[in-house]
Amino acid sequence: MRVNFTVNGRPQEADDVWEGESLLYVLRERMGLPGSKNACEQGECGSCTVRLDGVPVCACLVAAGQAEGRDVVTVEGLADYAKHRAEAHPGGESAQLSPIQEAFIDAGAVQCGFCTPGLLIAADEMLERNPSPSDADIREALSGNLCRCTGYEKILDAVRLAAARQSEAV
Repeated sequence: MRVNFTVNGRPQEADDVWEGESLLYVLRERMGLPGSKNACEQGECGSCTVRLDGVPVCACLVAAGQAEGRDVVTVEGLADYAKHRAEAHPGGESAQLSPIQEAFIDAGAVQCGFCTPGLLIAADEMLERNPSPSDADIREALSGNLCRCTGYEKILDAVRLAAARQSEAV
């Protein structure tokens, strides 16, 4: 089967896709986008989280064919996605990294990095929806993403930092 969809703002086509092939496999192996990690393959860890039509999903649980005609944003496209959102609003500026990516670096929230792509996607979506989240909001938004290296405090700090910077910029 052939799958046509948009990935990180660019039209893409995947040929000879097996019906049971996951979106994660297509993104990583066919399109050369290794940011979304292949960990549990059961939708339990969140390492493969991408946005499908704006909604965070575990790419390991989405059949590639379900992405037909849809929009996918991976961690590789997060800065472009943020840039597009900023340009849609007056005073938007371009950036090399998205605000949440910058905050993760500045807060020291990246350890081994395996969970980071999924956390970034989930946090970015939550901040778009809720620019002033409480700690409970942040914990709920990130509850589907597991990290084995941290106690999550630096991750929470990073999301708080991104939210604070976002509110200052408005």
